[in-house]
Amino acid sequence: MDKNKSCCVAILLAAYNGVRWLDDQLESIVGQIGVQLDIFVSVDLSTDNTYEYFRELAASNSRVRLLSYGERFGGAAPNFYRLISEVDFEDYDFVAYADQDDIWHFDKLKRACDVLASGEADVYSSNVTAFWSDGREELIDKAQPSRRLDYFFEAAGPGCTYVFQKSVMLELQVFVRSLPEDVKKEVLHDWLSYAFCRERGFRWYIDPTPSVRYRQHASNVVGTNNNWVAYKKRFALIRTKAYRKRAESLVGAIAPQRLADISNRFFLVKNFMQLRRRKRDRYFLLFMLLLVIY
Repeated sequence: MDKNKSCCVAILLAAYNGVRWLDDQLESIVGQIGVQLDIFVSVDLSTDNTYEYFRELAASNSRVRLLSYGERFGGAAPNFYRLISEVDFEDYDFVAYADQDDIWHFDKLKRACDVLASGEADVYSSNVTAFWSDGREELIDKAQPSRRLDYFFEAAGPGCTYVFQKSVMLELQVFVRSLPEDVKKEVLHDWLSYAFCRERGFRWYIDPTPSVRYRQHASNVVGTNNNWVAYKKRFALIRTKAYRKRAESLVGAIAPQRLADISNRFFLVKNFMQLRRRKRDRYFLLFMLLLVIY
């Protein structure tokens, strides 16, 4: 890519009942420095004015491209899979995911594009700063070193920080178009994107500098993992085997030759140190797994 030319980014934004947060999010996206961008929006069937908000915005801003409306996707992941499948990336250098309720740092995309354009990595993500309505803020550190099997356990952090080389996204697009509908409903898009890229040998860089203010509220699909509420939520996923079901769906899709491993009830116990997190979190996972198995 010509270093004197601003990189061109396609932003994929999945929305649902999010009108109360959209002004902050869109202002932070449109205000990105050093890049050219277009925003592709898919709105899940909503009960507020989210679709009308984007319809008016698209009528007045040519950078906003609104996909057809009326389908109930039932979750952020199927909505993102729809965007990945339908958007034409030919005219772009990079592709980024965006949630509807965060606030991006003004140089988020430029930092990502600089890393990707340098050839240092194929995909970029970063740490985030979680914030709550009562004024609390907390750094969410996802920049631990990659481990050989970490993508069996988790994503690279919040998908709202992911930025892909176009060539990577084109491969992911072909793959997503081939996915069965049950996998799209079961596996979160950011986890699948990370696992797909790691399994196929793409280089992933996690920036320790946060690039997003990550809004926390009752509607978060996942949210932070640094409190006891989050630990209880994740333990429930393990206890009910929902976590294992998701992992099996993921691995069955991206690496079916490894499915026997992930289906082995002791696999996670034997490989818990492959978790790409703090040592405390790894041992907490081991404790939860042993409670369930024994």
